[in-house]
Amino acid sequence: MTDRFGLDELFVVELARTIRDAEVVFHGFGSPCATVAMHLAKRTHAPHAMLIEGATYAVNPSPSFIAPTSNDHSLKRGSAYSMRFEEAFDMSIRGDMDLMFLSGIQIDPHGNTNVTAVGGMPSPKVKLGGGGGGCNMSATIGRLTLWTTNHRSGRCLVEACDFITDIGHRTPEGARSELGYPGGGPDVLVTELGVFDYPEGRARLRRLFPDVTLGEVTAATGFEFAVAPDLAPVQTPSRDQIDLVRAIDPLEVRRREFRPAELERSFTL
Repeated sequence: MTDRFGLDELFVVELARTIRDAEVVFHGFGSPCATVAMHLAKRTHAPHAMLIEGATYAVNPSPSFIAPTSNDHSLKRGSAYSMRFEEAFDMSIRGDMDLMFLSGIQIDPHGNTNVTAVGGMPSPKVKLGGGGGGCNMSATIGRLTLWTTNHRSGRCLVEACDFITDIGHRTPEGARSELGYPGGGPDVLVTELGVFDYPEGRARLRRLFPDVTLGEVTAATGFEFAVAPDLAPVQTPSRDQIDLVRAIDPLEVRRREFRPAELERSFTL
């Protein structure tokens, strides 16, 4: 049995740590790392969490593997119930969803995300798939965990999103409280370099991955950020956590979210 584990496994463990027990947790389309993290949390520190699959709306499923596509019928296996599309949005509006996972091709210091257009509308350089219902749900769900595996590129964490798809703590039009949005906004941002929190509605570096320096994070980030006074490396996962990640995702679908160079990074238990 090897004592080594990869960045992809550590990243999933960090996402799972953002889930609290007894929370109702949801993720969007095409989110394998978040999917694995939800099942990991439920099998470890959050056994009473309610998981809602992002494409099938299956409640507390128990799939034997994570499928390469997020609307695969296998992801509904063992579920207690399959929600209708509108039921999920009703839950969000009522405040009955506690946590949602969100990503974006751009993320600004206030936690706004962009999955709509690079270069802005109406004449973008690149038109993306859009946020589906994420824009609505990001405004009303209790808190958000953001993540990206593209931080090192220098193009993801930016001073301002070209287009705001999902709302963070503040937009150019005002803070979410001023705009009448009841949700709590981003709570944590996990990247392949480190972990940020939002103590005053703006990103603050809280943890570093063991092989990353503060200088590397600063160079890859397009905005100024505060650094927590107790900045430290992320906690090393247990062997049980790593074994569970591998058991939950035997096809290693989670690895598809990372650039090849990042997948060469490994650590010791």
